Amino acid sequence: MKEYKQTVGPEFYEERSYMVCEPIAEYCKVSKPRFKSIFEYGAVNTSPKDIRVVELFAGVGGFRIGLERASHRFKTIWNNQWEPSTKRQDASIVYCRRFGIEGHSNEDIATVPTDEIPEHDLLVGGFPCQDYSVATTLKRSGGIDGKKGVLWWQIYRIIQESKKRPEYLLFENVDRLLKSPASQRGRDFAIILASLNDLGYTVEWRVINAADYGMPQRRRRTYITAYYKTSPISRSIVKTDDWILSDGTIAMAFPARIKDGCKVRTFSIDGLLDEVSSNFNRGKEKYEFENAGIAINRKVTTVTTQPVYEGKRLTLGQLLLPENEVPDDFFISNEDLPKWQYLKGSKSEVRKSADGYEYKYTEGSMSFPDVLDKPSRTIITGEGGNGPSRFKHVILTESGRYRRLTPIELERLNMFPDNHTEGASDIRRAFLMGNALVTGIVEKIGLVLIHKIDTAACRLCPPLSK
Repeated sequence: MKEYKQTVGPEFYEERSYMVCEPIAEYCKVSKPRFKSIFEYGAVNTSPKDIRVVELFAGVGGFRIGLERASHRFKTIWNNQWEPSTKRQDASIVYCRRFGIEGHSNEDIATVPTDEIPEHDLLVGGFPCQDYSVATTLKRSGGIDGKKGVLWWQIYRIIQESKKRPEYLLFENVDRLLKSPASQRGRDFAIILASLNDLGYTVEWRVINAADYGMPQRRRRTYITAYYKTSPISRSIVKTDDWILSDGTIAMAFPARIKDGCKVRTFSIDGLLDEVSSNFNRGKEKYEFENAGIAINRKVTTVTTQPVYEGKRLTLGQLLLPENEVPDDFFISNEDLPKWQYLKGSKSEVRKSADGYEYKYTEGSMSFPDVLDKPSRTIITGEGGNGPSRFKHVILTESGRYRRLTPIELERLNMFPDNHTEGASDIRRAFLMGNALVTGIVEKIGLVLIHKIDTAACRLCPPLSK
């Protein structure tokens, strides 16, 4: 097996005058005008070299921002965002304010006929899976059979029914996807891999913590890239081990090595999809999927990796606004401070349930205030509002006052342009960032993906006749 080598030189980034990990506050300040210069409102005109993108479960456009920052050749031609639990479609409103209404769908994706979605080269989306996200315990999670898990089958339906299947796929999900549900660890991911393989795709994945690669938030997510069997990239894959560790799109974007003491494993996902759903890993305690791998024709190669990164590392403190620019509402009063300290502190106490049952409740302490010389904790959807909370970020300012993070600072933790969610309430802006991804991850994947599309196509070209 090859050792990882840096195969991408400076010329690889020639389309950009900036790097993902320049000081994040400056990056977010300047990215808004840079980003606007890339995209003209109205109909999107494409050329043969462009990568036509369809964005599902678009949120406020994290995939779009990352890809279009990576290259002007990524052109988002259609997108869908629908939130069934609220009348006011804040994410859709923000998306249209930033990118225009052309090609935007604010409908339940299950009601959108496939023939209304334009032909595209790259399908992307962070498909919702709250049923097994960190918001619920693993034992209570519904897995892919749960209310939100069924949305995976809308992706499957769109790919299956497309007259011309997209050559490339890029998805994001919670890291727990690889182990869900508790009764059949890894079953949900096995269904996803098997269904994509059956549709003709080679699929690779990696669980990536953005902070491991210099970005300002500790946010672990599963990233999935896939290549249709006739695509130049799929046809260029030779050794699966090398693809996972050095040659693949994710490996080039985010270098990694095998974790000490771990070995590459292979196994097959057998049976029809309903049999996979019923039988995969049933009755076993150990899950099958490690944090990196590739699946081709139902044969899985997987291994536990650890990051290889020696670049700049961004911290929470580097992206904070000057104290005099922070509205008064974000500062914690002396009256409320003890409530915050209690919620953040360790506890061992007797509590009583609603039906009168007494039980002992214990939990450990959390950092209070949050440290400024490290990446932040993961943003959650409940980050907004001035009510005391165990999980919201709290920082200590130079003047000695405690305060919450502002919407701009939350945007910067996900590497969005400043004020991207402006127009929604502060609580909703925090919610939108809690649901968003770190755009720098998508940006780096996009950089490598377009590089591989070009180079793989060149390698597969027939030689010129003499």
